[in-house]
Amino acid sequence: MSPTDVVEQFMKLMEPLNYDAALKLVSDNCEYTNPPPFGTVHGPAGIRAVLEPFFGPTLENEFKVLRQATAGPIVILERLDRHLFGDKWVELPVTGVYEVHDGLITYWRDYFDTATIMSQLPAS
Repeated sequence: MSPTDVVEQFMKLMEPLNYDAALKLVSDNCEYTNPPPFGTVHGPAGIRAVLEPFFGPTLENEFKVLRQATAGPIVILERLDRHLFGDKWVELPVTGVYEVHDGLITYWRDYFDTATIMSQLPAS
C-alpha cells in the first residue's frame, strides 16, 4: 500500500473505533503528538491510551477529509472530525501530518485548537 492508502485505511478503521485493526497500521515506535494538554505518546499502546478515553463516550465518529496532500512518505490531511456525544454532534477542524515507512505509520501529529473541542463537550 502507498503511504496515502495506509493513512486512508487507518482513518477508515478509526471511525468505528476498530483499534485492534487500525493500530496494526502503526509502528511500535510511532510518535503521536496532539496540542497541549495531550502531548506526545509512542507506539500503538500510547495512542490507544490517549484515544480510548476520549472516544469512550462517543456514539459515532466521522472523519471528513477536506484536503489531502502527499509527498513521498508524508501524508497531510485537513479534516473535519465529527463526534456524536449523546444527541449532540461536536465538530473539530484538524490537520493531521503522518509519515509512513514500510506500510506503517511512524509519525502522526494532529493540529487543532483544544479550546474548540473542550467548549463543545457535554458537561460531565
